[in-house]
Amino acid sequence: MSAVAQPVALAANAGDFSLPGADARLGAIARGWLWLGLAALIGSGFLSIILVLSRAPQFQSLLPAGDFFRVALVVHVDLSVLVWFVSLGGILWTLSGRPRALGLNRAALAVAGLGTVLMAVSPFAGSGEPVMANYIPVLDGPVFLWGLAIFGVGATLLVARSLIATHFSFRPESGAEALQTGLALGLVPAVIAILAFAWSWLILPDGLDGKAYYEILFWDGGHALQFIWTTLMLVAWLWLASACGGRVPMSPRIALLCFVLATACALVIPVAYLPWPPWAVEHRSLLTFAMGLGGGLPILPVALAVLLAVPPGQALAGEGRPLRAALHSSVVLFCFGGLIGFTIAGSNVKIPAHYHGCIVGVTLALMGLVYHLLPRLGYGLPSRKWAVFSSYCYAAGQAMHIGGLMWSGGYGVQRKVAGAEQALKSGSEIVAMGIMGMGGLVAIIGGLVFVVVVLLAMRRKRAGADGRPA
Repeated sequence: MSAVAQPVALAANAGDFSLPGADARLGAIARGWLWLGLAALIGSGFLSIILVLSRAPQFQSLLPAGDFFRVALVVHVDLSVLVWFVSLGGILWTLSGRPRALGLNRAALAVAGLGTVLMAVSPFAGSGEPVMANYIPVLDGPVFLWGLAIFGVGATLLVARSLIATHFSFRPESGAEALQTGLALGLVPAVIAILAFAWSWLILPDGLDGKAYYEILFWDGGHALQFIWTTLMLVAWLWLASACGGRVPMSPRIALLCFVLATACALVIPVAYLPWPPWAVEHRSLLTFAMGLGGGLPILPVALAVLLAVPPGQALAGEGRPLRAALHSSVVLFCFGGLIGFTIAGSNVKIPAHYHGCIVGVTLALMGLVYHLLPRLGYGLPSRKWAVFSSYCYAAGQAMHIGGLMWSGGYGVQRKVAGAEQALKSGSEIVAMGIMGMGGLVAIIGGLVFVVVVLLAMRRKRAGADGRPA
């Protein structure tokens, strides 16, 4: 039995965290969510090339800056974070739930797909002014805004269907039950995000426009989204460790406690509306504290547990090596980004260094989980050599990218600018941003390899399978 298939067969054993095989109908819908996520990555990857070149001193003079950079940045962020993460959430909530309300799940996928297409084409259809709001930047034009709104409806339908079909146990006896309950708990901040977006919109002061409008609109809901992404990453870490053949030294109930800690702090968000409006300093400070607590406290025990289960240098069967590469890279990058957060002072490129590390940590974990799920969704195994390369290449490039941003932030280089607007003065600033640019290009190569490896595996059905999930 292979290192990938073994954890599924032993899901009831202690120390094993993996979801059992899903109903074939659920697998078909999960494949649709995977296609949407891959399409978003392809679009964001194309735009990331423009972004990296426009900020790298070696190439910035060849490209226009200003709105050109910002338009690309807006769509890149929304595709690579919002659409990609929601799509992977769609896969996990689909596979972990019961086969109920399947029509609602299909409708969610179709609506989210339509919204994604509109956002992707908006730069070529009268894009509107780029607004660099935190969490969800926008192009303030009808095509993009309609696309974002439609995608939001699709995501809301996904959450509603997942609530109907969710499976959980608050006294889990197996790793599978702990993961199912963790994913169910991830729906709590999802509901809070939806409510927060609506609540902020209803109480927005008159006369606001531009960045002030969208910053207030998305601040609370954007914080809630971070709790969802963290939960998905913790699920992926535990599942990948088991898929590598490791026995995680953590009981299902301790794992559940970590999931509770990762999601319970999101409950602060609706409470914060009661004494203060979302634009008040006290309101914003409380949310920042809650996100730091929920996004930090449960990370260390899970990270230590999975590293003990799958230590570096351990001999693994071939199918487990890509999963370990993604797992270890994810843990390192997420912790790197978290540590940078403690060094932030003022508004400079240390801020994107911090959140790039954390977001890339989540992305790498989900990339590894995609590799693991491909055979279960009826596709072929990914190329082991190139799958390992993609994770390490992406992680190394992002580490350079983040390190260059952190170094530049120490000199006060401002965020969300490019080209001559960066006002690079010293040789150290130019070198640091050059490292950032080269790291970004390396990361793009790793991301492109990931997409190619997955697409090639999707062309091949698993040997002896009928194309349905196991």
